[in-house]
This record gives sequence, C-alpha cells and structure tokens, in this order.
Amino acid sequence: MSAATATSGATGTTQATAAVVRERGGPFRLEDVRLAPLRPDEVLVRIVAAGICHTDISAANGVIPFPLPAVLGHEGAGVVEQVGERVTRAAVGDRVLLTFTSCGTCTGCRSGHPAYCLDHLRLNLLGGSRADGSATIHDGGGADLAAHFFGQSSFATRVLADERGLVVLPADTTDAELATMAPLGCGLQTGAGAVLNELRPRPGAVLAVTGAGAVGLAGVMAARMTPAATVIAVDRVASRLALARELGADVVVDTTDTPVADALHDLTGGCGVDLALETTGSTAVLEALVGSLAVGGQCAVVGAPPAGARAAFDVNRLLPGRVVRGVTLGDSEPQTFLPELVRAHRAGRFPFDRLLRTYPFAEIERAVADAASGRVVKPVLTFEDR
Repeated sequence: MSAATATSGATGTTQATAAVVRERGGPFRLEDVRLAPLRPDEVLVRIVAAGICHTDISAANGVIPFPLPAVLGHEGAGVVEQVGERVTRAAVGDRVLLTFTSCGTCTGCRSGHPAYCLDHLRLNLLGGSRADGSATIHDGGGADLAAHFFGQSSFATRVLADERGLVVLPADTTDAELATMAPLGCGLQTGAGAVLNELRPRPGAVLAVTGAGAVGLAGVMAARMTPAATVIAVDRVASRLALARELGADVVVDTTDTPVADALHDLTGGCGVDLALETTGSTAVLEALVGSLAVGGQCAVVGAPPAGARAAFDVNRLLPGRVVRGVTLGDSEPQTFLPELVRAHRAGRFPFDRLLRTYPFAEIERAVADAASGRVVKPVLTFEDR
C-alpha cells in the first residue's frame, strides 16, 4: 500500500486525494485530505470512477447552498476496502455503485420510497456532514471540509460512504464497467426512474421529453423499454436531438424556432401528449408542457429551477385528470432498480454509454467546463489506484 493511501493505525484515518472547492464559483483543486475513522454503518470505498452531474456544479457555484470549502461528487463507483462492523450489504472486494442516502426509518424509507426520505435534503444536499454533524473529511491542516455529499463525496480517491447508499454490482464487473456504470447513481437513475417508476407508459402512449441532456436521454432510452407508441424528444441543440433519435426517439423537436406548445399541438393533432417528462428546469418550458397534456395526461417534473421559482397553470385544465407530479431521483429504490438498469445495459436495451466521455481525475476542471457548457452530455472522471 502506497503512502498516499495508507491507513493510520493510531487514528484509524485514511489518506486520500480529493478535488476541493474553496470558494463560490472557484476551481476544483486536488488536495491531500484525511478521512475520518470509519463508523459501524459506513464503508470505505476506493473510487474507480465518478460521474459529473449539474448538481455538483450548482453546489460549487452556490446555486445549491452547500457549505464551502467542500468535496462534492455523488455518482461514484469503486471497490470496497473496509466495512464497518454493522454493515451487511457489502464485503471487502465488492464492486459497488454509490447513490443517494436516506434515514431508513421514516415513512418514505419504510414504504420503499427512500428518495422521499423526510431528511433527504439534510442528508444529501445541504448538510455537509454526517447526520450527527461530524465531518467525514479533513484537509491537510486538519480543518473540517464540508463533504458527505449524497452520503459519499466521490470526487476523491477514497470515500466514506453510507451503507444505505451502496449498491453491490455483479462479481464479474470490471474496472472498465465501473467507469461506465458510475452515472447510474443520480442522473441516469433520475430520468429512467421517472419513466419506468412513475409515468409507466401504457401501450399506444405518446410521451414527450423536454431536454436532451443525460436525464432526458435516460428517459428516452427507458421509454423504448416500454410499450409507448411515440417518444418525442425536445431540445434546441441539434447534436443532442440527433443522439436522441439514435437512442430511440421517434420524433425530435428543435425549439430554436418552434415553440414547444405549438410543436406538440401539431404532432398530436391537438389532442396533447399522454405523458411528459420535464428535465430542463425552465418554468416556461414546464408551463408549455403542462398546457400540452392530453385529458388524463401526466407530467413528471425532475428539472430543478432556481430556488423560489414559480410556474402558472390553468387550474380548470387540470380538472379533467391532468396530473403534474414532482419526482426526485426517479422515485427509485436503488437496491432493486439500479441492478435492473445494469442488466438492461448489458443486454443492449439501455445504451447509456453513448452519452459518456471519460477524463482523468486530474482533469476535473476541464470535465466540469465541458459539462457546464453542454459540450459533453455526461463526463466521467476515472481514477488510478493511488
């Protein structure tokens, strides 16, 4: 074991390298850090790959009020190196995906909907620490860093992860597959889950997806796994619309010159769409999409606008069975849902690898810039064994 990854016998702490953001809008800089001692319900994971999500960028830029300085990252994949004494889900050597965490005891968790945990925001998005307020990562000078992002903070060579956010992969999973599977922990799970767990297209249904980023394209691919008759992808970036068509969209709509509502009205003969998935976070797009629902239609909202944003709907149009539903993380129960997505990918039915571009961990700044600009649909950081 190299000095960079050695565990201190005296303190039980582990050395690692992490990408630290120290000020709002500041760069991700690689620093030597120290992980806190492993808790009984935690797992030490060597990270092999980590997807970059716009939620990470929003937290770094202060759009999400996560405390700084911080270690972010919430789409990790890696190999288990140590397990706490109460851990039952994983063993040393297991290859795992890291996803969101939850309390495990509230109504949402106990009913199979951990994404709707009553303590979701504090445990995943806002706290920066364990539930008891203790830090999981310290910088080289011993100061606490905000971390535990989605119960992991996977922009680091090693992480302390909550057992509840851990999904064990098949034993034959390779490091190359880990680099592919990492984004399942958030964005792809969100888009696919919104379609498969919430909208559940019936035979003949018309489904519109607004936004052809990673979440929207996951929704398009998931829809092709259902009896939906027509899948419509809506965006204003030609290359993403071309990719959406390759991944299963029957129709694509470029909103550069055509308003969303007008296009959906014409495509459905004025009847409206049966199902809709809104991923852009634009309230104007959401209003147009809800106004384009057919009688009895449903719209799943996963795109998050700035805090306090409001959208307006004609209430009387909602009365004939139209539904607008917010969805977090695809309303997924990760222990069962993510393995299904892995199986679908291996069978060629969920080819999300088409969205990915890999970057060495040291090039995280370039990867973040490519994600923020939309140049790359889903950047994935890869880590050497260090």
